[in-house]
Amino acid sequence: MLGMSKSIFRRLLFSYLATVLIGLGISGLLISFFAKEYFYNAKQQELLRQAKKVNVQINDSRRVNARLLEQLRNLDETYDVRIWLFDADGKIVATSMKDEVFTGKSVAMSIANKVLNGENAVTELKIDGLEDPMLSVAIPWGEGEEIYGGIILHAPIEGIERTFAQMRETILWATLFGVLLSTAMVSYLSWSISRPLKKIERTATEIGRGNYAERVKIDTADEISDLAQTINTLAEKLERVEQERHHLERVRNDFLANVSHELRTPLTAIQGFLEALQDGLVEEEEARQKYYAVMYSETMQINRLVDDLMDLMKLENNEVTLARFPVDVAEVINKTAFAFRPEAAEKGLEIEVALADNLPKIYADKDRVAQIVKNLVKNAVKFTDEGTIRITAEPDGEWVRMSVADSGIGIAADDLPRIWERFFKVDRGRSKKNKGTGLGLAIVKELVELHDGTITVESEPGLGTTFTVWLPTVEKYRQAQAQ
Repeated sequence: MLGMSKSIFRRLLFSYLATVLIGLGISGLLISFFAKEYFYNAKQQELLRQAKKVNVQINDSRRVNARLLEQLRNLDETYDVRIWLFDADGKIVATSMKDEVFTGKSVAMSIANKVLNGENAVTELKIDGLEDPMLSVAIPWGEGEEIYGGIILHAPIEGIERTFAQMRETILWATLFGVLLSTAMVSYLSWSISRPLKKIERTATEIGRGNYAERVKIDTADEISDLAQTINTLAEKLERVEQERHHLERVRNDFLANVSHELRTPLTAIQGFLEALQDGLVEEEEARQKYYAVMYSETMQINRLVDDLMDLMKLENNEVTLARFPVDVAEVINKTAFAFRPEAAEKGLEIEVALADNLPKIYADKDRVAQIVKNLVKNAVKFTDEGTIRITAEPDGEWVRMSVADSGIGIAADDLPRIWERFFKVDRGRSKKNKGTGLGLAIVKELVELHDGTITVESEPGLGTTFTVWLPTVEKYRQAQAQ
């Protein structure tokens, strides 16, 4: 992560610096070029205007005399320019300066010829005797078409150069400031990016190690925050998948252990009785018949276990097809209550049935509904030692609500979420007394949901349990099919 941070810092730094340097550099060059061109053109035009004014002042003088020299000196002070006059031969005949170092010298023939032909000339000259370069303009000296020679005005350009030097210095300082500012901005930006990325990396590492409870905590509102939220969502999904995997693994292990136990117990009993019969240890016919009855009972227990397992597997794999028809719930409940009354009477229990008048029919598989009611009543009889089992049914809007309530041992609050699991038994300490496969409620739940219904349970230890089932009426089923 540190290397990534450094890489981000370098890329941001180089991009910012390149932007600043190139931007300010190009801007500085363009400003210098256009500004210098503008100032030079302005100075040239000013010198040309001044030269024409000088010509107006002296165009009545054809010869150099004291009066002309005095005029040149006055004009020099007025315009702050050096003034030269040259004749038709290109020789300097007068200057506005007191010394005469340039008098008698010749100007460049190209300039002289151009001026004598009536044209203006502008040039930047390095004049012997002057340290600084001068900007010079030359115009014809004369009146009308009569030209006596030429007038040259010199103006030092050191002021312009000094201005451009200051401008370049300003651009340099601005560039330096931009570099420092860019470095500071890049440092902060890199820190603001790398810090949450480090958190994301640490969290991703922990998730990679299997710690799916780890989360990224970032308070910003940008793309990095979106990335962190995505990783948190992924971690939550992985955590749920891992929990589900552990749950399924536990269920699988419990399933194998329970199946092994449920099969081993009756098989061990059958094996023992068969060995006794084979060895001739049981000689009396009455005793042998008892052995046969026990083996038959254990065989039926194995058969019920296999049937329940097959039913549950088919239900979970959606391999059960319901034969739906209008079903009279009252008929199913009365037949079930009648079938279980002898078994309940042996334990001193009473089964009560309370059915509402004009109970609507449900649209369901009659055999599967009977299986639901039988499993619930069987559990009630099994886990109730004294008291009453009450079966009720009544309309509830577009549903028929059926309840099976007992006054038995009840179910602990911690066990309630698990009663729908395969082989789970709430009477683990009494399993020898109450034989069963532990699949009844799992099958009931699957059958209720297959009918688009709902099942709930309410229970208190020592006070009893109530299972309530809602199944759709014929009218509701038809309305659902019509939509």
